[in-house]
Amino acid sequence: MTNELSPPVQLMQMLFGFAASRAIGVSAELRIADLIKDGAKSAEELAEQTKVHARSLYRVLRACASIGVYSEDTEKKFSLTPLAEPLLSDAPGSLRAFAEMVTCDWQYQTWAELPYSVQTGKPSFDKVHGMSSFDYFWSNEKAGKVFNDAMTSNSAFSSVAVVNAYDFSSLSTLVDIGGGHGFLLAAILAKYDNVKGILYDTPAIVAEAEKLLKEHGVTGRCETAGGNFFNTVPSEGDAYIMKHIIHDWNDEQCIAILQNCRNAMTAGGKVLVVEMVVPEGNEPSPAKFLDLQMLQYLPGCERTEKEYNELFDKAGLQLTRIIPTMSPFSIIEGVSKQVNSSL
Repeated sequence: MTNELSPPVQLMQMLFGFAASRAIGVSAELRIADLIKDGAKSAEELAEQTKVHARSLYRVLRACASIGVYSEDTEKKFSLTPLAEPLLSDAPGSLRAFAEMVTCDWQYQTWAELPYSVQTGKPSFDKVHGMSSFDYFWSNEKAGKVFNDAMTSNSAFSSVAVVNAYDFSSLSTLVDIGGGHGFLLAAILAKYDNVKGILYDTPAIVAEAEKLLKEHGVTGRCETAGGNFFNTVPSEGDAYIMKHIIHDWNDEQCIAILQNCRNAMTAGGKVLVVEMVVPEGNEPSPAKFLDLQMLQYLPGCERTEKEYNELFDKAGLQLTRIIPTMSPFSIIEGVSKQVNSSL
């Protein structure tokens, strides 16, 4: 007798995917993983600690446990599972804040208008909220905190993967374009004490980077610079790294950023783009759903290897290799076509 589900049942499970996501998000908001870190607890105990309705919380956690996020024992107590551990606030590369953002109210409101983006090619976020996503997060303190915490969470997750996947030891100066508060750059410099760094983002953002750089012990080897990467980037870097930047923008905007890096880097310099790479055909990948997120939020998109090849070529770069990491993100490496042709 086979346990394989019929196509209608499989499809029904997929259609309820939003419910699974939201249930996990609610548990993340309530910090359930943190509360059961040291041992299993009942819904009643957890409800008392989180000031919510016990029976309703039980129903949420039971649903989560049915898909492997938490485990319910015979005494109806819940404990951590491998899938729940990334929801711990102090887990390396914690996804708790990311889970909150992906399942919050303004996210669902935006996704409800996916047909608008499909019909027009324009971000549905702007239609729903009356402004761009970046403007919304700047002007809405609560949403801005949720977004920023999620980006920090995601940065920690992907940065560890990048540091472990790429050898930066041959570099003298690494420039992080759009590097935010410097988590990725600081992690690289902490591992490679021979490398110097330049953190480049808007003046307001890099002004807040000192604390993080100091915590990593790299302030003596890391400069900060403020500006607009569509106009210019710091010069004389051996490599220019961009994590989760290129997917925000359309091809024309990306070519401008990449060209600025190519023109500024030293002879033999490299461009390193950290993004998900969309696989061709029917291969499943989170990149294909992140791409729908980008469709609704910004003018950018996730790209295939072929599309990155074309993008780099138009910017005067040659894609040399794509390095996978232990995360869904890859490192897309390019060099100047002039430099490459002279080898």
